[in-house]
Amino acid sequence: MKNALIIFVRNPVMGKVKTRLAKDIGSEKALQVYKKLLQHTHTITADLACDKFVYYADGISEHDIWGNSLYKKKVQQGENLGDRMMGAFFELFQLGYTKIIIIGSDCPDLSGFIILDAFEKLSEAEVVIGPSSDGGYYLLGMIEHIPDLFRDKAWSTEKVLSASLQDAVRLGKRCHVLTELADIDTAEDLLRYQNNSKKEMGSFFN
Repeated sequence: MKNALIIFVRNPVMGKVKTRLAKDIGSEKALQVYKKLLQHTHTITADLACDKFVYYADGISEHDIWGNSLYKKKVQQGENLGDRMMGAFFELFQLGYTKIIIIGSDCPDLSGFIILDAFEKLSEAEVVIGPSSDGGYYLLGMIEHIPDLFRDKAWSTEKVLSASLQDAVRLGKRCHVLTELADIDTAEDLLRYQNNSKKEMGSFFN
């Protein structure tokens, strides 16, 4: 079994990350939040026993937290999120990987254990999906390329998860659904995380 983890990231540039959050807290603080989320994603993935691929939105950064000894670096290709994810899965399936999972870098409650559990569930199901509370998903795993999961979706809306699950059922794919988690995309998300978490939110702004 060849397992691969795809991590989709945005280059941490002020004004280009967390734009919805920035409308309420400002671009500088939004960038700080995003850098903390990137660091969290690095922390939970660095020691995972799988091949790890960081796919950048706007060009590869050679000198950042994603060290070349642990992460292979690539650039997202495609007009929309669905095209970019579909292309990443296709590329790695072509390289011979048999279990592939994709995550973003927006979910502070995602853990290495959840990712490893998702790989395990791919021994029983063709598709594993981690639902986010906004109607999207924070994780998607597959054992084969399924282009329909990426086509004709209203990305960044509350309809993505339900449409993806409907596609899996329509195609006759066994699908395992993980625990629901919350991304941080808006000021409301940030406040909710502060209220629900035992962690100090002030750390986002240090």
